[in-house]
Amino acid sequence: MQHAVSFAEDIQKEVKTVESFSITDTGRMRDSNQDSVFCDENAIGSFPNLFLVADGMGGHNAGDLASKTGIEAFVESIRESHRRTPISAMEDAVETANNAILKKSFEDPHYSGMGTTLVGMMIEEDTVFIVNIGDSRLYRIRGSIEQITTDHSLVEEMVMSGEIGKDQMRTHPNKNIITRALGTTPHPRPDFFDIRAREGDVYLLCSDGLSNMLDDREIEALIREEERPLSEIGKDLIDRANEAGGKDNISAVLVKI
Repeated sequence: MQHAVSFAEDIQKEVKTVESFSITDTGRMRDSNQDSVFCDENAIGSFPNLFLVADGMGGHNAGDLASKTGIEAFVESIRESHRRTPISAMEDAVETANNAILKKSFEDPHYSGMGTTLVGMMIEEDTVFIVNIGDSRLYRIRGSIEQITTDHSLVEEMVMSGEIGKDQMRTHPNKNIITRALGTTPHPRPDFFDIRAREGDVYLLCSDGLSNMLDDREIEALIREEERPLSEIGKDLIDRANEAGGKDNISAVLVKI
């Protein structure tokens, strides 16, 4: 189990102070961890902070390489970006990450077909900027829990078409089939969001190793328990997911304003 905690003061007066915690775990049924996380409350280029979760896919350690490559390339792109808006900087970073993964998959046949999900956020002034591709999720807890991102997955499409109910997604046999990812096509199709931030908001970025093991109400209950450090909440989320079966790698990044 790996985890990191950091606390930062305002970078500028208009930037909200945030507290964050990141944790990733192999789970109980996997031999290796193909998830990667990035958690930094300090400035990355023009971004005052940046938080990412990636869930890799592919055999022969390709998933591990894909998630790490994607996050490293995304962060470096943000660090060097001179784009005028956060969303345009994120768009460039997605393209850079996608190309970096494709390049490695072309260089070694063992890595052919590898890819990764990616969900990320940045908070600037009173706005949260979000990027998502795949089925890793971002939740906001403000009184109650709300899933902000939409899964790019077969079961999500089945829910949208009315074929299955939302409560059937976690247990459906096709729940791991994703319809969009980085590294699987020259032209990735991520979603971008910008939402208003409030003091007291808690944001959770997670891989499906968490959301497939715990339903939204269980996640909400753990996060809304009495005021306590994000590190305790994060570790409890991992422990509960493992107690529920730990069938996949489990990653979570918690951010509180």
